[in-house]
Amino acid sequence: MTENASQQTELPSSWNPGAEEAALYQGWVDAGYFEADPKSDKPPFTIVLPPPNVTGSLHMGHALDHTLMDALTRRRRMQGYEALWLPGMDHAGIATQNVVERELGKEGVSRHDLGRERFVERVWQWKEEYGGKILGQMRRLGDGVDWTRERFTMDARLSRAVHTVFKKMFEDGLIYRAERIINWCPRCHTALSDIEVEHSEDEGELVSIRYGDGDGAIVVATTRAETMLGDTAVAVHPDDERYRHLVGTEIELPLTGRMIPIVADEHVDPEFGTGAVKVTPAHDPNDFEIGRRHELPMLTIMDERAAITVPGPFEGLDRFEARPAVVAALREQGRIVAEKRPYLHAVGHCSRCDTVVEPRLSMQWWVRVAPLAKAAGDAVRDGRTTIHPPELAKRYFDWVDNMHDWTISRQLWWGHRIPVWYGPNDKVVCVGPDEEPPSGEGWTQDPDVLDTWFSSGLWPMSTLGWPDSTAELDKFYPTSVLVTGYDILFFWVARMMMFGLYVMDGKQPFDHVFLHGLIRDEQGKKMSKARGNVIDPLDWLEKFGADATRFTLARGANPGNDMAIAEDWAAGSRNFGTKLWNATRLAMMNGATVHSELPAPERLTEADRWILGRLAAVVSEVDALFEGFQFAKLSDVLYHFVWGELCDWYLELAKVQFAGESAEGTRAVLGHVLDTVLRLLHPLMPFITEKLWTALTGGQSLVVADWPEADARFADAEADRRVADLQKLVTEVRRFRSEQGLKPGQRVAARVTGPGFDELAAHAAAVATLGRLTEPGDGFAATVSLEVTLSGGAATVELDLSGAVDVVAERKRLEKDLGVAQKELKQTEGKLGNQAFLDKAPEQVVEKIRLRRDAAAGDIERITARLAALPSA
Repeated sequence: MTENASQQTELPSSWNPGAEEAALYQGWVDAGYFEADPKSDKPPFTIVLPPPNVTGSLHMGHALDHTLMDALTRRRRMQGYEALWLPGMDHAGIATQNVVERELGKEGVSRHDLGRERFVERVWQWKEEYGGKILGQMRRLGDGVDWTRERFTMDARLSRAVHTVFKKMFEDGLIYRAERIINWCPRCHTALSDIEVEHSEDEGELVSIRYGDGDGAIVVATTRAETMLGDTAVAVHPDDERYRHLVGTEIELPLTGRMIPIVADEHVDPEFGTGAVKVTPAHDPNDFEIGRRHELPMLTIMDERAAITVPGPFEGLDRFEARPAVVAALREQGRIVAEKRPYLHAVGHCSRCDTVVEPRLSMQWWVRVAPLAKAAGDAVRDGRTTIHPPELAKRYFDWVDNMHDWTISRQLWWGHRIPVWYGPNDKVVCVGPDEEPPSGEGWTQDPDVLDTWFSSGLWPMSTLGWPDSTAELDKFYPTSVLVTGYDILFFWVARMMMFGLYVMDGKQPFDHVFLHGLIRDEQGKKMSKARGNVIDPLDWLEKFGADATRFTLARGANPGNDMAIAEDWAAGSRNFGTKLWNATRLAMMNGATVHSELPAPERLTEADRWILGRLAAVVSEVDALFEGFQFAKLSDVLYHFVWGELCDWYLELAKVQFAGESAEGTRAVLGHVLDTVLRLLHPLMPFITEKLWTALTGGQSLVVADWPEADARFADAEADRRVADLQKLVTEVRRFRSEQGLKPGQRVAARVTGPGFDELAAHAAAVATLGRLTEPGDGFAATVSLEVTLSGGAATVELDLSGAVDVVAERKRLEKDLGVAQKELKQTEGKLGNQAFLDKAPEQVVEKIRLRRDAAAGDIERITARLAALPSA
């Protein structure tokens, strides 16, 4: 710290975030504060921003993520680390292609009209013109990212990384091509991985159909009647006595005339339904496995638009048109045994366009995940990567220990095209980034592109220059922390772990994974446009400013737990900023300064030593909570220290001390406490703290200021005890005054005596000032008294309220309040005494009435005592 009295700048009367934040942020960027130097000898700290979709805009999940990442990075930078927070965007294959196709549709053009090359050019054009809106919004939030290192998953260097790892995995046998059941989106016309499918409980119908006749008949049930056109067997459990005699025989498939076998398979649950299931190997993943085990034909009965391709009356119908048509035809033949509607069942939807996903047999490229997933599990088990909170590690293991092979090919044009060429005589060549593709007649490149998660899985390495050996990779890998919601643990975290360990010789992509919960509305409900409860962070930024928005989110960020938010809480955070602003301004107006050294403890008052001791404890607690990713707790610690201890107590005590011999020491202590508090709050509330700190200290910027260290030199147990006694005495006096009907600013004559108060002799002026008490004059006669037990004994406060209270008016007011309380007590007791009501009412309703009854009883007791204490009129 340096002497700053001559360098202080005057603060305006209030904080105006809308007028200040943009200029402050641009100043930080222009100064290069966020740029990381790989040649630095400082210890590294690295976070790579989970790349938002190029089509995206800031939502509350982003705002939470970015607040926490920025807080971690700013603190480490202040602690002397070479801190890199690397930004970038994901090309978002399906989402972006859909956006551009919609734009083309407005022109009456399709991508097929343009052709692949011209369509991709249009996507790049759209990206340059409209993409990355979220990056500008990140500036509004205050993200301290290194903009010189902005990356995009389709950049040339990142594409090189994608092609390098594909070639390596292909040669290592970890990438293969096979015909399997995949999730197919009939709207996007592409395969989807399991993580791109969102399941919901949809209404449908369960239809029971009789296959065959007589003793050989079997009833099967399905929610997708149209798929029976592709059935190639009926399966039963081998131990099911009902059907054992039919196993190995054939049965006629209705509507088709085809004969299909009855097979025994242990996958069938004999307790579910009739114990027999239809087998459609080309349109159901479980049926596919049954089909492989029994070498059944696999008949694809739908095209890429999910229209029926089977010759006959249903050919050309959409699957949802074919479903009732098939049921009607079966009903006409008398084969419908039962129909249940509505029937709620889990249905998969495309996460991009919400179309119902169709399981479909298809030739695709796959990643053999078993060895990669094992390595990802081992890295957490042996401690190379730590998951916070630890209880979510089990969920991580559940996923990586049971992962299925991953479909990585997508039938799109926007994305990293699969670097495989097919040639004459069934030749297949995988081409690396530095290799020339085969040329000549008959050679064609695979038309598909890679799943977006394939390239984003390389993000921690590719953004730092891999596969090349770079100074950035040497300095900043492994990255320090990944901050993300627990809902993306499997989607993205597991893939980065697999790829990072694979290409970096067992080095984990991050040391820590911090998982926060999802943001919900104030009732705890999931936000959705349908519910109308979505909160736009841009609205909060406009209304409350970035600091209030960030602080609100941080205060709710308990590891792994969902958080509810409401506008009232953002308003409360704004009020907290106002409190901090007014406190700093008041301190500066009273000459608070920041010195290179504080006075020796013996030259300070007990109040000074108390606040410095509390400050040291807060610094230590905040440090520990930061290290444990306990953002909610550390925010609360700072909130209560600033509002409760600094502003409500020490600042008030300082006002008294400014008029005494200890004024200079108090000014130095107050300046030091505010300097430290502003440093501690800066990672969470960067804008207002920057404005206040530079005004208070004359320093360059909090972004590059030192992080405070706990200083226990001023810890003083005796000072703590006495200040606690002072607080208790003043609090009781204030409460008593309120009960007596005194106005907050009204001063009354009082006499304070007793052994407990004798120990507070040095604080007598503070007690009088904070309790709004005046010295008793000649003829003082107490009308009421209060006794307070302190650590050194009792303190008696005698007050003369004669003339201070309008007894008649106060008695009238209290009697009115008493009547209201008595009426409430009677009503609530009446309800609680009504057994019929108690039998019918929900428990939470009954509990609320009990609380109302208890509150009314307490009010009656308090008001009655107050009436009895009133002097005679």
